[in-house]
Amino acid sequence: MGFFFTIVTLVIALGFTWRYLGSYMAAVFDGRVHFLGWAERPVYRALGTSPEQEQTWKRYAGSLVIFSAVSMAITYLLIRIQGSLPLNPQHLGAVPPALSFNTAASFLTNTNWQNYGGETTMSYFSQVGALTVQQFLSPAVGIAVAIAMVRGFQRKNQPTIGNFWVDVTRCILYILLPAAFIFGIIFVAQGAVETFAGPVCVHDAMNGVTQCIPRGPIGFMEAIKQLGTNGGGFLNANSATTFENPTALTNWLSIYLLLAIPFALTYTFGKMVGSIRHGAALLAAMVLIFGVWVGFTSYSEHTNNPAVVTAGVHSTVGNTEGKNAQFGDTTTALFGVASTNTSTGSADAAYDSFTPMGGFGLLTGMMLGEVTPGGTGSGLYTILIYAIIAVFIGGLMIGRTPEFLGKKIQATEVKLAGLGALVMPIIVLIFTAIAVSIHAGRAGPLNGGPHGFTEILYALTSQGNNNGSAFGGLTGNTAFYNVVGAIDMLIGRFGIMIPALALGGVLAAKNTVPAGLGTFRTDNTMFVGLLIGVIVIIGGLTFFPAISLGPIVEQLSHGKFF
Repeated sequence: MGFFFTIVTLVIALGFTWRYLGSYMAAVFDGRVHFLGWAERPVYRALGTSPEQEQTWKRYAGSLVIFSAVSMAITYLLIRIQGSLPLNPQHLGAVPPALSFNTAASFLTNTNWQNYGGETTMSYFSQVGALTVQQFLSPAVGIAVAIAMVRGFQRKNQPTIGNFWVDVTRCILYILLPAAFIFGIIFVAQGAVETFAGPVCVHDAMNGVTQCIPRGPIGFMEAIKQLGTNGGGFLNANSATTFENPTALTNWLSIYLLLAIPFALTYTFGKMVGSIRHGAALLAAMVLIFGVWVGFTSYSEHTNNPAVVTAGVHSTVGNTEGKNAQFGDTTTALFGVASTNTSTGSADAAYDSFTPMGGFGLLTGMMLGEVTPGGTGSGLYTILIYAIIAVFIGGLMIGRTPEFLGKKIQATEVKLAGLGALVMPIIVLIFTAIAVSIHAGRAGPLNGGPHGFTEILYALTSQGNNNGSAFGGLTGNTAFYNVVGAIDMLIGRFGIMIPALALGGVLAAKNTVPAGLGTFRTDNTMFVGLLIGVIVIIGGLTFFPAISLGPIVEQLSHGKFF
């Protein structure tokens, strides 16, 4: 598909998805969808709960933490003992403890960072029974937290924000499972491999060499990988291999799926709070930043790599190193920006081979907090945190108590929003400083100089943002990077989720105040501009010094910026 055709069809498809999937998700979480009630009710009985038993934000957060701890422990255990479990045709052994810890934390937090080669490390049972299960659970948890926060704006004078167990169950049954099944069929029909038959070995009689080609139940994992903004692939090459991403159609479908739910959740927000204009304002901020990042990243990849130009080699086809030829440089850049701006992390190319400014686009997309449009759920609750900060600044400018959807934004809300916005930059910068200061961290990068620094910064930014993409030059499967990366992912996930839930609880307990002549509007162009400014300024103030030492220095070392 041509780049222009890809953009146009994506805009049309996502426009319909925003309207109709967004409305459908609002109906699901408002309890107006019941066609799978026969599957819902046994789950609630087993958990000892029901939709009528709502929770305060503290109980909701407690359920989240307990569920996550148990889920991570089970995933860790299954990976560790995979050698004694069925569905292991390659007879792969147990995964080492540090790598198991990193992997369990990764899939729990919707990061799907992979310090291993899937086809040479994980058995079929681990891939399907542990990792793919988490690829359903982790996006469901993210969406549940977002919906709980939305209820804070929706309700007034109420102590509860929903029921964690009910929200997760409904998300999986009514949204993720049906969609993943349908799109999984499409991936398999297009040629994505789906088999439990084990690897196939081919003997070349000409040279006497036997090559064993890994296979597995890949196609259906591919659907939830993209739909749930997970990004963790069955194979080490991820979506750059034809076994996972066989055609231009599946490449387009991958981009569509990883954008669909994050964008549609803004309509869900508008529908639930009774103001579609407010949802559209969030969407506009997301789309404008996303469009700019696609533009300059695609431009950068459509030009020659400055290092190649310096060597005296000129090309008319853009930067093609590390890319699948059937997708092209600009569409690959679109995929990369969509992946890094949505907390997905899947890749149809080698991101380490992007030009310095192409890599800058991927890296800074994550550094903005992954809110354009962000991950499944995480994008919505994070941009709402930024919106509260923007409302506070707007209130200061007009000289009155700021309000958002009729809720007064006071000291408690601003403190919680500030915590949610700053926790990710703090942990990323601290861990990056540690990594470049000790031998165990400096031993990881393949390259020296600014590109080597970028490999470290990219890895810790990716994990702190729960993205999962990587500059492949970093050797991450070491004790240092496995442990530090796991801690980075866990803090990056729950350090924002808990403040988001607290905000939902505080707002739900408040009454609404009627809008007056001096009310700062939060559904118009001015607010969209202010929100974009807050997102970009917070990202710039926290990360510009680090970025200057990495891709910017690398680009300028070749004599020009673009």
